[in-house]
Amino acid sequence: MTLVIQKFGGTAVGDPDRIREVAEHVSRTLRRGDQIVMVVSAMGKETDELLRLADDVSSTHPGREMDMLITAGERKATALMCMALHDLGIPADSFTGSQAGFLTDTTHTNAKILEVRPERVQEALDAGRVAVVGGSQGVSTDNDVTFLGRGGSDTTAVALAHALNADVCELYTDVTGVFTTDPRVVPSARKMNTVSFEELLEMTATGCPKPAMRSVEYARTHGVRLHVRSAFTWQEGTWVTEEEPNMEQAIVSAVTHDVSEAKMTISGVPDKPGVAAQVFRSLADRDINVDLIVQNVSDHGVTDISFTIPHDDIPHVEEITNQIVEELQAQGVSVDPQIARVSVIGAGMRTNPGVAAKMFEVLASEEINIAMISTSAIRISCVVQESRAEDAVKALHAAFELSVS
Repeated sequence: MTLVIQKFGGTAVGDPDRIREVAEHVSRTLRRGDQIVMVVSAMGKETDELLRLADDVSSTHPGREMDMLITAGERKATALMCMALHDLGIPADSFTGSQAGFLTDTTHTNAKILEVRPERVQEALDAGRVAVVGGSQGVSTDNDVTFLGRGGSDTTAVALAHALNADVCELYTDVTGVFTTDPRVVPSARKMNTVSFEELLEMTATGCPKPAMRSVEYARTHGVRLHVRSAFTWQEGTWVTEEEPNMEQAIVSAVTHDVSEAKMTISGVPDKPGVAAQVFRSLADRDINVDLIVQNVSDHGVTDISFTIPHDDIPHVEEITNQIVEELQAQGVSVDPQIARVSVIGAGMRTNPGVAAKMFEVLASEEINIAMISTSAIRISCVVQESRAEDAVKALHAAFELSVS
């Protein structure tokens, strides 16, 4: 008997008709003889609506209460899903994250999983029932409700798959799988039948929205088989696999872009040991996630340090960096929110030189200026003007011949 974890995102359970359709799909899966654990996100835009309500009544947003509020959306969806399953004659039980055994740290609004103890979920399976678990939630070591952050339902599903030793974790979304680029930008983008964990991690880190990067990281660490597929067509999607060491890899597998970051520059910084450590320690202590970093060549004993940060963190980073400017007697701070990162990714880049040169040549031919460059073994990223990001994606996707043939 195969144990399948099936995770359904907000659009998949966005209204009563969708919930009934998902229940019918579960019924079909059960008829194959499989056991099923479902992980369900909040319906449609419910999380956004709850956040709007929080803004309407409060300007303080205490983390503990925000987690209590946001996780209500998943609890509602699990109960409704169980009702739809019962209507089809399928015995099912709903579980909150804490009831399903998710123990987390005490960080509110973006908690990390410490341990999963799925005894109650296993008991439901042993009794021949479908377990329906609320995604993206758990209970902290302080016994408070915690929220795993945006995309946390993917992580919930993968963590359950590992804890229950499931045969596969299916992540159902509103697209038919993982594509070579955003099909809204390049309609001829090709659905990938398979992708390695390493490639998908780079893709999700540089703009591919689904699945959540944390879930891919968790799956790679614990060897969980992933299948990313559509909850609207039910067709075969994209399998995420371990990289085959003896297999010839595509030089470039995908092109991604991300417009959610801004470039911050601290100019006139004294060029001496310890300055960079002071700057980035100050940011790390405030939980600011810094991505690309570039330090210019020293000129007359001073230099400029540029780095990228999420748009949402701009006010906090400006506050921190202005203080740093005073302490270091630097010249000043500037921010450019109109940037985008464009990346090419492929496992075959390790053994095929010339990808960077070709990428730069393609961007130059489109008269797209490069502001920053970052690389890994299988990725090259360039920071460009946000207004030219889609032009860059189209040109690179065509140059590396990734479209449907």
